[in-house]
Amino acid sequence: MKSAVLVFPGSNCDRDMAVALERVSGRKPKMVWHKEAELPLGVDLAVVPGGFSFGDYLRSGAIAARSPAMRAVADFAARGGMVLGVCNGFQVLTEAGLLPGALMRNAGLDFLCKPVELIVEETQSPFGRGYEAGARIRLPIAHHDGRYVAEAETLDRLEGESRVAFRYAEEVNGSERRIAGILSENRRVLGMMPHPERAIEAILGGVDGLPMFETLTQEAA
Repeated sequence: MKSAVLVFPGSNCDRDMAVALERVSGRKPKMVWHKEAELPLGVDLAVVPGGFSFGDYLRSGAIAARSPAMRAVADFAARGGMVLGVCNGFQVLTEAGLLPGALMRNAGLDFLCKPVELIVEETQSPFGRGYEAGARIRLPIAHHDGRYVAEAETLDRLEGESRVAFRYAEEVNGSERRIAGILSENRRVLGMMPHPERAIEAILGGVDGLPMFETLTQEAA
């Protein structure tokens, strides 16, 4: 699998993501600076990583969403490319209009950093095929603005089209319907707040993120 990881001023999970992608695919991803207007040729997967892009000024992800690199990601997604946005990356994807809804301040107004239990809701996309429907997995979170919100009509559509990818097993940050991750209409774009790239080695606390990267690699083969 040939992948690309975007890098913004304030990104701090780009290296974690790069390590995870290389470990599973055997290929180092290309690191794409936010000012670059094109993705590398032949990319199968574009990743928008976690962090605090541009210091989270204005709104989390708002400035990054308007970068030249994100315009390239939007074009890539429009052509059917696979895109993964994690934590701040999820925020960027919603700000860029690639996914519906928004990520707001956590209900308790606290920064949350801990492992959480998720329910796998969708297993037909390239991101979910490595899991069983209804499986409970454990991934870490680290966010301040992770509360997913959307209009009731949008939430109903996401549910009806099976585009809720992951759901918190219990209340975590006030997200509507405990949503932790959602998919685009073509199921090729995933945004999620928990960090699968931080759960690929047992020595680091678990391997529940590994199936996602393994199936992405298989999808690109």
